[in-house]
Amino acid sequence: MPFLSFLPDDADMREIIQHRPKQMEIFNQLAHGLMRGPSAFTVGERELIGAFVSSTNDCPYCAGLHALVASHFDIPESTLEALALDFEIAPVKQRMRPVLRYVEKLTKTPYKMTHADADAVYAVGWDEFALSDAVLICGLFNMANRIIEGHGVDRATPREKLRKSGQWLAEFGYLTPADGAAPHLR
Repeated sequence: MPFLSFLPDDADMREIIQHRPKQMEIFNQLAHGLMRGPSAFTVGERELIGAFVSSTNDCPYCAGLHALVASHFDIPESTLEALALDFEIAPVKQRMRPVLRYVEKLTKTPYKMTHADADAVYAVGWDEFALSDAVLICGLFNMANRIIEGHGVDRATPREKLRKSGQWLAEFGYLTPADGAAPHLR
């Protein structure tokens, strides 16, 4: 049950945004730009990074939602669970492993980041802009996880609600009608 009386019992990020549209407008634009704008990472890979950061933070709402969104972009939904069970044998492209290790360390122990961590990402062929995208996505999801958890969004959001939200994000991205989303969404 949410910690704020203006949110319904089954609140999710959309309800938070609807009740605080001006405060969340830049967040939505940032999210849309990072998750749907130009990047070396596919949309599915970006969603996987976000889901993995959320899983690392033990934010089941965001981890589950973004694993579902990633599944719309050719990343099997089971990938996130497989990463949690055994990172080394999870069905993830070898090229993504150093990126996921990087954002995991950045999430858990940001003060321990070293140039060697960046070098591991570069060693598999990613450039500085790709690493920057991974860092920005990591920061975005750390922020989103705090927004969700701080508002008291149910950690056991029903699967059907996650599925509907995931479908919407996959189809339309992160902008709301107030942010300039497609006219038919208004």
